[in-house]
Amino acid sequence: MTPPVLLMIALALPIVATLLVAALGKMPNAREAASLIVGVLLLAVNVKLAAHVFAGQDVSWVVTTWVSGFDFAFRIEPLGMTFALVASGLWIPTTLYGAGYMRGHHEQHQTRFFMCFAVAIFAALAAAYSANLLTLFVAYEVMTISTYPLVTHHGDKEARRGGRTYLGILISTSIAFFLLAVAWTAGVAGTTDFHVGGILAPALAAGNISNFQLSILFALFAFGVGKAALMPFHRWLPAAMVAPTPVSALLHAVAVVKVGVFTILKVCVYIFGIDLIRETKIGIPLAYLAGFTILTASIVAMRQDNLKRRLAYSTISQLAYITLGGFLATPDSIVGGAMHIVMHAMAKITLFFCAGAIFVAHHKKNISDMKGLGRKMPWTFFAFGVATVSIIGIPPGGGAWSKWFLAVGTVDAEQYILTAVLMISSLLNIAYLLPIPIRAFMSPDPNAVSPDRDAVAAGQPDAPEHSVLTDSDPVIEEAPLACVVPLCMTAAGSVALFFLVDPIYQSLRTLVAS
Repeated sequence: MTPPVLLMIALALPIVATLLVAALGKMPNAREAASLIVGVLLLAVNVKLAAHVFAGQDVSWVVTTWVSGFDFAFRIEPLGMTFALVASGLWIPTTLYGAGYMRGHHEQHQTRFFMCFAVAIFAALAAAYSANLLTLFVAYEVMTISTYPLVTHHGDKEARRGGRTYLGILISTSIAFFLLAVAWTAGVAGTTDFHVGGILAPALAAGNISNFQLSILFALFAFGVGKAALMPFHRWLPAAMVAPTPVSALLHAVAVVKVGVFTILKVCVYIFGIDLIRETKIGIPLAYLAGFTILTASIVAMRQDNLKRRLAYSTISQLAYITLGGFLATPDSIVGGAMHIVMHAMAKITLFFCAGAIFVAHHKKNISDMKGLGRKMPWTFFAFGVATVSIIGIPPGGGAWSKWFLAVGTVDAEQYILTAVLMISSLLNIAYLLPIPIRAFMSPDPNAVSPDRDAVAAGQPDAPEHSVLTDSDPVIEEAPLACVVPLCMTAAGSVALFFLVDPIYQSLRTLVAS
């Protein structure tokens, strides 16, 4: 098959999955099998596409022309291909995990859940493949609308309130800022197409836009892409934690927030151009805002007892690493930011899988209630620890590489305060994540029943030594296998990325190759 045909098939497969899930709604096994099969096919198609894209071939498809010079079109470049591989690759374990979680927790409306899930994957791919800002904006909005029913899945008052915050912030920022930025770009550049080196440098040279106006336009993009969760437009993300845990995993790793930070990087590289950003220094004020977001969100995370809320604020902080890379616009910061999309996705989806498994198996949401739980759920908490290592940014977690390149980028930009921010942030990552698995394994279980040693010693028949649950002899009570297997897969993936980083690095270096 030719690359354009493969591109069409890749976009069609999530829609096919949506229709199959709807048709098989009354047959759960067939419904979820269809989702998994389509997910595997989609990953295979993207792997084939990646061979063409990373070899330098043009892979594009013009669907229609809206007005002269403005197309609804797709064209895959290395950054988009990387994001598409992340989205399609993680769809498979998330679908398997979703089936185990939704059944294990006896959730309602499971068919609607998997349908919206497939549409969200379509939106992620459409954004990844977008050839211009107009196509990207449409995909961005489809992502918002398709995930709203997932956020409000439970249908109760709390879910509706969280959904209003989610929809309100994302729609208002995209209409008030993002759409305005797209229109302004089209006006001054005469196009919204993505080009290596950007499209705004000629407009600046021609006097169509001033340095000050360029700064305002850059800020409109930064705040208009609300899915990047840059403060103060971040509240939608913790509000969305009312959703089922597979949705949280989708929001944080596979789709929503990754579409946000991907958009920021895409705009930096292909609309402004990294040379223009560096020369005009328009990214420096926003880089410090990203640094503020990194530290503030980490500090807030430390104060959260609810595990999902702690992970949500952790995500806000980690996303700011990626936007920081884009705003600094050095070769290493761009590569580090793009690489962190991959590394954070694999690690954070593992952490949310673990949070859901804990809830399914033991109905615990708060970290303070998880002491000693690691001896009952060893696979889950070991996976949590592995993913934590990657988020912190130390070997053998894949996050060690992305954080290294981001730190080098701050040095290249001579922004040493931001270098210190990254170092302090990693220490804060240790403080709010590492104690969770340590306490789960090392602390005594407060619910364990200690045997009456005197009664046992006296040989009383009603107090046999092994008839009660003790701290030293816990019963293994893991979540269903469909939950545990995916979290082990993604935890292993976080380690594998540390050793397989070179192909990712070489592919992403083409973003900044002169």
